[in-house]
Amino acid sequence: MLALGFLGALLIGIVLGLIGGGGSILTVPVFVYILNVNPVLATAYSLFVVGVASLIGAIKNSRNNLVDFKTGLVFAIPAFIGVFFARVYLINIIPDQILLFSFSVSKDMAIMIFFAMIMITASYFMIRGNNVDFHESSTNYNPIILVFEGLIVGVLTGVVGAGGGFLIIPALVLFARLPMKKAVATSLMIIAVKSLFGFIGDLNNVNLIFDWPLLITFSLVSIVGIFLGIYFNNFIDGGKLKKGFGWFVLIMAICILIKEFI
Repeated sequence: MLALGFLGALLIGIVLGLIGGGGSILTVPVFVYILNVNPVLATAYSLFVVGVASLIGAIKNSRNNLVDFKTGLVFAIPAFIGVFFARVYLINIIPDQILLFSFSVSKDMAIMIFFAMIMITASYFMIRGNNVDFHESSTNYNPIILVFEGLIVGVLTGVVGAGGGFLIIPALVLFARLPMKKAVATSLMIIAVKSLFGFIGDLNNVNLIFDWPLLITFSLVSIVGIFLGIYFNNFIDGGKLKKGFGWFVLIMAICILIKEFI
């Protein structure tokens, strides 16, 4: 199972390198269902893995002048606030038992159900694609909307441990008028900083015991994957890959719901 988990880490990195998001949506399920990690701890692990892998990818892209740091900061600063609030306060006030549609479910089960809902949302955006002209959007730059979405994505990242690239990239294209390649590269920078910022909030949580050898090894494999993804990006149609991966994420989400309810 450990080998299968590391194979998942490689896939996560490849997808992040190829399309700038989406790979992180697999991190929590890999830790929970393959490596048998507690869901709350798995979200913390996910923040670290996704943060480190995305940071390496962002550094590589910045050398090619693909990262828009000014726009990235406008989005990232409220995202920092959102993710830190979620990890330090929100995740700790969620009760151990939650009433869901007249059924009482555990905190761990509720997190995985919510995560599956996020996966379904992500798959919808990936499968549907985007009709916006990625070379030049006609939408005016709207920093207020960008700040608001940054805050929402930050809270979402903090709760479920996903990078939120499927929300960040459309926001950068629509509201910041970034070309697609710059949006992908800038999203990696945003995902990296806010994910690592959220992980810092977990370091003071005495209820979380980290398996550092597992976490570091998993992260290193993901870094190898992100370099492969950036390389493959020169030969693979990212749009077709995103749709195919969207269907895969949708199937994964359905499997999670079946496993949790049956």
